Amino acid sequence: MFKKLAVTLAATMLIALPALAQQTLKIGFVAIFSGPTSNAGNDMRDAFELALDHKNRQLGGLKTEVIYADDQMRPDVGKQVTDKLIESDKVNFLAGYNFSNVLLASLKSAIDAKTFLIGTNAGLSYPAGEHCTPWYFSVSADNIQRPTAMGLLLNKRGIKKLFIVAPNFTGGKETTEGLKSAYKGEIVGEEYTRWPSQLDFSAEITKIRAAKPDAVWIFMPGNYGIQFFTQYAQSGLQGKIPIFGNYTYDALSLPQLGESAIGGSTTEIWVQDLDNPTNKRFVADFRKKYGRTPSFYAATSYDGAMLIDSAVRAVNGDLSNKDGMRKAMEKADFEFTKGHPKFGNNHFLIQNIYVAEAVKTADGSMGLRTVETIVPNSQDIHHDKCPMK
Repeated sequence: MFKKLAVTLAATMLIALPALAQQTLKIGFVAIFSGPTSNAGNDMRDAFELALDHKNRQLGGLKTEVIYADDQMRPDVGKQVTDKLIESDKVNFLAGYNFSNVLLASLKSAIDAKTFLIGTNAGLSYPAGEHCTPWYFSVSADNIQRPTAMGLLLNKRGIKKLFIVAPNFTGGKETTEGLKSAYKGEIVGEEYTRWPSQLDFSAEITKIRAAKPDAVWIFMPGNYGIQFFTQYAQSGLQGKIPIFGNYTYDALSLPQLGESAIGGSTTEIWVQDLDNPTNKRFVADFRKKYGRTPSFYAATSYDGAMLIDSAVRAVNGDLSNKDGMRKAMEKADFEFTKGHPKFGNNHFLIQNIYVAEAVKTADGSMGLRTVETIVPNSQDIHHDKCPMK
């Protein structure tokens, strides 16, 4: 009887293993694919596709299907497409999300459905502290980390009077909070622009002229930053009052800003010249496939795909083993484009923050060059409020 039972169990396992191997891993990727910041979403999608190419279109050894959804930079639309991906498309993972207000509107749906959400850009602070959750991992950074480092840089550069311009939404406010937490000089002006409708910054630039700051700090992603720079140059302030920026100097904006951006400084979690094998391959293959240099939006999305790959691979493709996948992601046992950062208890990365400068590269194009590591092993300030250990 025991021999017969063993044969039956063995036959059952032989039937189950091929079925498991034939599973399809489904990922819902939500980002902005239309409007003034669509280039960021497109960069994220292109990098995710490159990661799939590098894994032979099989993350974790499973055939992988990615469903891309445009959130239109609207929280209500972001939640709608997230709900559809979970309820109708039955995705195993969610990924992407450009803006904090869209992520905030969508996060509860993922948590309620016990679907892992891998945030590859938005740095929403909400899930970093007391509202941390086992179902969310950020491969980007908390909104305040980059600008906190920027505050330190401004102090180091001797900027005594600063004018701030940022959009009036969750990400803009949290980013500004980070800057203020570290900057020791005087803030002589602080303007919050209408988001996302405002593309004319002449009133803010007039106020900058009147305030006579030592420098201006802006948080202006995508075409908003390009438009601000264009009007700033037209006003005659370009070259007189320097602009420091977060989410403004990047591989997407620099080709359009041109040589007027040379010398502009940002603080960033990733720069294209970081010296590690994964990053070198990523940058070279991205340029080869798409004919342009990737941005940090692309780098973190590539890392997000590799995080999912590590999770599924660790459980041998058993997508029902969510505890096993979570533990594998917490270990982050692979090389990111930015090296070997580790997750804190709140599932946000502990990672270096670099000073990067806009330069003209050897081939004549505009790019960023790493100047220094201004904050080694930066960890968000909210992690100690997270009850996860």
